[in-house]
Amino acid sequence: MVIVDGDFRYEIRRAGELIAVETESLAWGLIRGMRRPASGSNLYEVEADLDDAGLVRRVAVSYNRGPFTRNAAYESVDSFLRGYISAGGSRNDLTTKLGRYGEVDADLVIFRALTIAHIRERAQTRWTGRIAAIDPNTLVAVTSKQSCRQRGNDPHLWIYEPRMGDSEEIEIDDSGLILRRRDSRGVETVLVSKEPVSE
Repeated sequence: MVIVDGDFRYEIRRAGELIAVETESLAWGLIRGMRRPASGSNLYEVEADLDDAGLVRRVAVSYNRGPFTRNAAYESVDSFLRGYISAGGSRNDLTTKLGRYGEVDADLVIFRALTIAHIRERAQTRWTGRIAAIDPNTLVAVTSKQSCRQRGNDPHLWIYEPRMGDSEEIEIDDSGLILRRRDSRGVETVLVSKEPVSE
């Protein structure tokens, strides 16, 4: 695997105030994760199967907002991410094209770590490409151009641009795990605990 297995907990803050908590686990090619706001009962959940190269084969996402629930499931097939969204008794089929390297981002920190790990594995310090990104509010997957570059000569510091006008400063450890991420809007995500894989 391109990043270390384990159980991880992140705190997401703006101006020092806790706004959400994200918990994730990676074990034997399976990602499970969830994000909860610091106040309220909303819940965003992700489960993804990875292949031997650490690319997403299948991903299921859901969110609950009070009585409202929405679910989606996608699968990487050939050069496309194909799936459906279900909510309120209806179902909509969706397809979006994968980029050249087959990256999928389901909006948890671990997916950003995977993308950077793949860039490092290819011995690149600068990359621009297309990623199939799943919006955590609508669960719709859309392909967009993103870019990433190593900051200076430090392999632990990266600048990531998920869309035009937005940027993130990311610090990783030797294993590829994200320790800290700060975006251009002042939102900071910090790793607060890391444990070996739960049995």
